[in-house]
Amino acid sequence: MTFSYILRMLLEERGLTQKQLAKDLHIAVSTLGGYVQGTSEPDFDTLRRIAEYFEVSADYLLDFRTGKANSHMEDDLLRVFRSLTRTQQELYLEQGKVFLRLAAKNADKAEAQE
Repeated sequence: MTFSYILRMLLEERGLTQKQLAKDLHIAVSTLGGYVQGTSEPDFDTLRRIAEYFEVSADYLLDFRTGKANSHMEDDLLRVFRSLTRTQQELYLEQGKVFLRLAAKNADKAEAQE
């Protein structure tokens, strides 16, 4: 994934406009527009500020694998999980466990039919 795609995804997730993010980061709207369109990239300081703003790492923004996660989806999962309240995290985990049980049940049914 590209930096511009990841930035657009974060903007959508938060329900932010480019104008609001540019204002919050103290950069020109046209500069941010270049980042979102993929026609330009931020300098190191701006990249750091974007990472801090969205509470993600610069590695996440650059889609750089450090070996700690197997995919961007795993990075996303951890980022989402950390942004939830404790109660929401517990519910999220329980829902994940339900999916695992359903998958196991479906696998058992498929084996029985063979």
